Amino acid sequence: MNFIDGSNFPEHMEKLVITCAPFGPEWQPADFPEDIPVKLKDQVQKVVDCYNAGATVCHVHGREEDGKGSKSLERTNELVAAIREACPGMILQIGGSISFAPVKEGDTAAWLSDDVRHGLSMIEPRPDQVTIAINSNQMNVVEQMVAADVAGTSLAVGTPGYYAYREMTIPAGPAWVEEHIKRLSARGIQTHFQLATVAQLETVERMMRRGACNVPLILTWVAIGGGFEAPNVYNLSNFVRACPDGSVLTLESSMLNTLPMNMMAIAMGLHVRCGIEDNIWTQDRKAKMGTVKQIEQLVRISREFGREVADGKEARRIYRIGEFYSSAEETLAKNGFAPNRKPGQRGFLQHALAA
Repeated sequence: MNFIDGSNFPEHMEKLVITCAPFGPEWQPADFPEDIPVKLKDQVQKVVDCYNAGATVCHVHGREEDGKGSKSLERTNELVAAIREACPGMILQIGGSISFAPVKEGDTAAWLSDDVRHGLSMIEPRPDQVTIAINSNQMNVVEQMVAADVAGTSLAVGTPGYYAYREMTIPAGPAWVEEHIKRLSARGIQTHFQLATVAQLETVERMMRRGACNVPLILTWVAIGGGFEAPNVYNLSNFVRACPDGSVLTLESSMLNTLPMNMMAIAMGLHVRCGIEDNIWTQDRKAKMGTVKQIEQLVRISREFGREVADGKEARRIYRIGEFYSSAEETLAKNGFAPNRKPGQRGFLQHALAA
């Protein structure tokens, strides 16, 4: 991404797209009963409340009526249908793990099988996006959390929950990834890339160069440690510099890192994610902070900075919902990558015309 003169002026930035993650699949309802929706109607109402507060993308994970994270495609389908009816303006982004919560005490937190996750392409009504990880990787979500982050919760240091999430990994090998993107695209569902490193971004670029991934580069940089990058300005700058100019980048972190990262995103013209899946505390840890309050905080900060918040229609345009490409050449051009080298072509490459 380039930052030429004037790039820091709010009038030169796209409006801010706020993604909310209000379901918190890693938590038990008792961890934050005031803000963890369990019943279907309460989950739907939470999404409506988030939309009214200013979020225009919702990261969806379902729960069963007993409070456990739902691993059922049928439950996910039911939830998506109910949200779509109640909040048609919200961009619905299904978490590609469906649910990583352990089934019973002593189990390791785990992503579901390849075949089950492929089933997300058949959800009806169709979601707008499904998130996807690139390259199998450790996802130890508690590694950078301190004891105060999880004190009194089911993830407190030394509990079975803590050890279950410490051992979590993401299965995302190349054959599965390419097939999943193919199935999502065939159904008109956008792939939303959840990336942790430049190496993963380079894998996506190589897929695009081979014509195996003809989609917009809409992505989130996930800086949570534990196999992902740490949320610091050096890692962020390196990742942003690697992103092509046509990509759309959202930042995600965890616990007290979430707000500082989102403030950087607002100031840089990037986009933000918040909610109890990422953080449950105020910055002084004197109280828990629900998803709606986190959204309202970001709306206020962004407007004080001078950057307006996107409404549902504007967010769909910014996120290029419904846009797909017919060739590697078009994909590279639209996303701002240099073109593929032609046989015998020498020197550095650039597109003849801007995308």
